[in-house]
Amino acid sequence: MPYSRRACCALSAIIAGLFGVGGFSSAGLSSAGLSSANTASANTASANAVQSAPSTREAKKPSLSLRVTPPVGFAPLRTRLVVDVREGDNDYADFYCPTVEWDWGDGTVSANSEDCDPYEAGKSEIRRRFSTEHIFRQAGAFRVAFRLKQKDRVVASSTVNVQVRSGLSQF
Repeated sequence: MPYSRRACCALSAIIAGLFGVGGFSSAGLSSAGLSSANTASANTASANAVQSAPSTREAKKPSLSLRVTPPVGFAPLRTRLVVDVREGDNDYADFYCPTVEWDWGDGTVSANSEDCDPYEAGKSEIRRRFSTEHIFRQAGAFRVAFRLKQKDRVVASSTVNVQVRSGLSQF
């Protein structure tokens, strides 16, 4: 059965009302040709859609960016690693007061954690930068891993490669 222009516009107004688009009102729906019973039905459907929508938005997880300076050099190679926590929510719960773990790829692992106040949504703020230094004493290719952990659970990680060549003292 073909749709009339009036019914199509009324349907568009109902859909727009459900999704919060445009400035349609029940008065606009009535003038589009719907009876008061249909208008009440549309208003109820709109109210039900609003009630079924989640009341809180989903938290946006930040991302990690890991850099090493220098990425290539001669042993012993002193490196500086910096992790920037980008985008995402400032109060992202999994990133609040984590244990920070550096796996150097050379058989050593460093970890530290801070003593923090209890987490409060909307109030607690995550740390946005982590940095450290490490000396690679032997030649080789190393994959350095940075991990943020909550208890034993890894909540985020990033890796970078370091290439260490034999130094003069190793001949």
